[in-house]
Amino acid sequence: MLGNLKSQPADKILELMQLYKDDPREQKIDLGVGVYKNAKGETPIMRAIKTAEKQVWESQTSKSYVGLAGDPAFAAALRDLVLGDSVDAGRVAAAATPGGTGAVRQGFELLRQANRDVHVWVSSPTWPNHLSILKFMGQPFTEYRYFDEATCTVDFDGMMDSLKGVKAGDAVLLHGCCHNPTGANLTLDQWKTVTEFLAKTGAVPFVDIAYQGFGDGLDEDAAGLRHLASALPETIIAASCSKNFGVYRERTGLLMAISESDADKPVTQGTLNYLNRQNYSFPPDHGARIVTQVLTDDALRADWKDELENVRLSMLGLREQLAKELRERTNSDRFDFIARHRGMFSRIGASPEEVLKMREQFGIYMVGDSRMNIAGLNSETVPLLAEAIARTCK
Repeated sequence: MLGNLKSQPADKILELMQLYKDDPREQKIDLGVGVYKNAKGETPIMRAIKTAEKQVWESQTSKSYVGLAGDPAFAAALRDLVLGDSVDAGRVAAAATPGGTGAVRQGFELLRQANRDVHVWVSSPTWPNHLSILKFMGQPFTEYRYFDEATCTVDFDGMMDSLKGVKAGDAVLLHGCCHNPTGANLTLDQWKTVTEFLAKTGAVPFVDIAYQGFGDGLDEDAAGLRHLASALPETIIAASCSKNFGVYRERTGLLMAISESDADKPVTQGTLNYLNRQNYSFPPDHGARIVTQVLTDDALRADWKDELENVRLSMLGLREQLAKELRERTNSDRFDFIARHRGMFSRIGASPEEVLKMREQFGIYMVGDSRMNIAGLNSETVPLLAEAIARTCK
């Protein structure tokens, strides 16, 4: 039987990581892998996480199962962080998942439970796991325009035009703050326009959010999502703690499903529990318990917010420095959008040929569509990248 298996396409990011490792040059820059790095090129454990983990280790007396939906305290803490007071908690069902990708998968499964023929609308570009999961599930989907390659900004008119085919019963996958791989975000006014559109069509929004706090601040980054959730009867949200808590390997995520009323929540919650049971039974708890400890302890929460703010400001500083270096080298404002983008990523509009040239001639490793991880830079490597871009991108 196993002899009938076929080779699966290689992951482009993993291939890029291997190419970088195999490159013998001392002067090389890895902008491909999607994890936060500090100025030393390290992905550190946040101070509050380290302290909370020790506290959990010292106080925990059992490793028994928690429950199919995970610890309710974790769901409550993360719900409050993401949604604030925008939605009545009595309407929000939630289940812990193995990371944000686990939440996305369970979200698609939830939609299919509610409507076997659900059609999902996905932005172009989006993250590969979105399309990969939908294809694996055999779920029909349509891509909608999102990014203007010429200006490296959101093509909002194109986005709304390409969503004209959305109808009641469909689901529209949206990116939370800093989440689209291009680095270009919807403004609050654009979130409001999307909300009005979804209200008219009767489609359900599905928001993937993993970078809250990386853009303009914790509350500012959640403003668009909170407006949408407060104005619509139903919303699905996949939240990840990997990035803003730095617990990548702990696989800590949460799927939230906002029902139209409190009366609908029990069935929705029961369905989330059922889906967890079918996929992995009980979700991982260690990362969720650490995050809960941080969010429910005033001192730890304050320390986490302080460190997260330093991470945010560091990336903004790198963006501004790179935009300035490119302005000086190109004598134009062509790359000023880099300073306006938010989060870890930016798509700079280079062709695959130009990306390859930067890799071969300058040791700059970024994804073929020119997406780069800003957090892979430091103040000393920014000029090197700027020189490579200026000499390569025409």
